[in-house]
Amino acid sequence: MVPNARPDAGDGAALRLDRRLLRRACGRAARQYEAGAVLQKAVLAHCLERLDLVRLTPQVIVDLGSGPGLAGRALRKRYRGARVFSVDFALDMVRHAQRRRGWWKRRDGICADAQALPLADASVDLVFSNLCLYLCEAPGAVLREAWRVLRPGGLFMFTSLGPDTLGELRAAWQGVDAYPHVMEFVDMHDVGDALGRAGFENPVLDVERFCLTYPDLDGLLADLRRGGVPNLTAARRRGLTGRRDWAALRAAYENRRVDGRLPATAEVVHAHAWKPLASTPPRTDDARPLLFHPPRTSR
Repeated sequence: MVPNARPDAGDGAALRLDRRLLRRACGRAARQYEAGAVLQKAVLAHCLERLDLVRLTPQVIVDLGSGPGLAGRALRKRYRGARVFSVDFALDMVRHAQRRRGWWKRRDGICADAQALPLADASVDLVFSNLCLYLCEAPGAVLREAWRVLRPGGLFMFTSLGPDTLGELRAAWQGVDAYPHVMEFVDMHDVGDALGRAGFENPVLDVERFCLTYPDLDGLLADLRRGGVPNLTAARRRGLTGRRDWAALRAAYENRRVDGRLPATAEVVHAHAWKPLASTPPRTDDARPLLFHPPRTSR
């Protein structure tokens, strides 16, 4: 029997994201985000290398889930003369990114939801998104929005997190209580299927695993908070975690220590796909949801 099991542990509510908490957490993390963005920076560097392999000279780019502007700055440097719109649903992130650019630069920051972009149809050449999709309640809607705003022949390149991410932390918590302490993530094969349903062609997907290491558990948890993505599930444990539970968690994670460091795995899904040159809008009546593992339930 799992200790401290909650009565509704199997009802699926655990997997919904608390959007209000997410917006607030991302806003608070705006100033300190880059200090804890070790994984985001590493994945971004690999994404930029992958752009070398595609033929594209974009004039209009959308950096979706832009955060404080890491990718936007790199894309402006790579594609001189292109206009890069930084889109994030946390206003403080958008403001911080603009301050980093300088008050005299053109304001290309947009505070908006990735699932409902305030952009015209077929107005963008490249939609780029680094580690954003897993934070969206309806990832399939994000794919359809990317398809809508892309011009025919446009490219959608993005990364997300797969179900093995933070598996060590998830397993350690399972011996403490039955509350969700780690978000659930989408499998690569489901992402590929959803791209096809959204109307994209020639999808290319692969998985890359990163292993970050920490001297102690506090360092790992601090990185998660600085990155704006602590536990955001609606059914998370609301009260304070007691000393006994913290001790049990630390003991469980200590069993994974290797060479004096605690590992934290990130399964990163890389994907890119093209909007066909001659395309018709995908049928909305056939828009099945992009499933999580285990599946998230709708509100």
